[in-house]
Amino acid sequence: MWSVDEHLADVLAAVRPLAPVELPLLDAQGCLLAEDIVAEGDLPPFDNSSMDGYAVRTADTHGATERYPSVLAVVGDIAAGPGELPRILSGQTARIMTGAPLPPGAEGVAPVEWTDGGSGLAAAADRMAAGASAEVQVFRPVEAGAHIRRRGSDVTGGDTVLTAGSVLGPTRIGLLAAIGRATVRVCPRPRVAVLSTGSELVPPGEPVGPGQISESNSYALTAAAREAGAVAHRIGAVPDDPERLRAVLEEQVGQVDLVVTSGGVSVGAYDVVKQVLEQYGEVDFRRLRMQPGKPQGFGRIGPGAGIPLLALPGNPVSAYISFELFVRPAIRAMAGAGQVHRPTARAVCTASLRSPAGRRQFLRGSYRAPAPGSGGPGTVAPVGGAGSHLVGPLAQANCLIVLGEETTATDPGALLDVVLLEEPSR
Repeated sequence: MWSVDEHLADVLAAVRPLAPVELPLLDAQGCLLAEDIVAEGDLPPFDNSSMDGYAVRTADTHGATERYPSVLAVVGDIAAGPGELPRILSGQTARIMTGAPLPPGAEGVAPVEWTDGGSGLAAAADRMAAGASAEVQVFRPVEAGAHIRRRGSDVTGGDTVLTAGSVLGPTRIGLLAAIGRATVRVCPRPRVAVLSTGSELVPPGEPVGPGQISESNSYALTAAAREAGAVAHRIGAVPDDPERLRAVLEEQVGQVDLVVTSGGVSVGAYDVVKQVLEQYGEVDFRRLRMQPGKPQGFGRIGPGAGIPLLALPGNPVSAYISFELFVRPAIRAMAGAGQVHRPTARAVCTASLRSPAGRRQFLRGSYRAPAPGSGGPGTVAPVGGAGSHLVGPLAQANCLIVLGEETTATDPGALLDVVLLEEPSR
């Protein structure tokens, strides 16, 4: 029998990060950068106004008050976008919109709220449209640089703005677009096919007859693969028919980077996965010193080097825990992630636990993080029983409680390792 660590090491030794590709920005969401990103130019690329108002010379507004405003001649109207900019001379101003470039001669922007208001602006616009002179009253002094976004104040040309290995989320994609990148070189998300086997499986929503059950593994495992960063698609349930299973697997070769199956890996008379993979690939079926999830399969299918395949047991809890321990790290490694494992923590268990000798047991648990600043461990309580068919408790768990091979019993208050499946509550 293999240990959990031996099987995991064998899986990770056989997978490699996928070759980097150049993708459009939105197609790269969720991927890891395969290169450092250096800005070619400044951001903003020019001095511009952060407010709607008037571009002024600061000396012209010195001492301005509501009782004694500065009265300036309006010589232009500057909107965001390209266009000719008026030069601002002494005693002059130009109406300016947010994001519009600062005209030559201007040193600051008086927000519209500091002027004689919307009627003054409207009147100024009307007079300029009619070719007449226009004036505006400014009621507060404007300091140099006021309400101006300076060129390069966000990003300076030549700066490294993102480093290789960064995950491309919405804000980083926005930054790439802002500096003018339309495509980016990334480690692609692995393409994963997920299928379940068993003639007793019925798609959700269809009537369940005698001896049948609603198929859930492919849904849970596809969702888990996507959460791990893969582009995963669900094939669904394949009946216990060797020819049909082989045909389904042959369709995936060349289309995906990894295949995940559940069911058909034990010693049952109708466990066809072993039969097919012994003929179509090089897959090793093993027994692991773990509970649940003792039967596991791993290898490659298809011609040449083939593609990796992980064959998981069919019981829902066994399948999901096996995914977390073996498939998720493989997906993360193929995606180029530096950290492939779930975070772990130490926690005080509130209940007594039992485990078979020589097996590493993974129990579903509810973990509560310690209070901020307490410096102590969190707490964990088991959720549901040890049965590998109990999907109700699995849906309530946010961690896996780990009992080592040498541990057969623990008392309340024992300090145990937990694998965190989601953000813990406090």
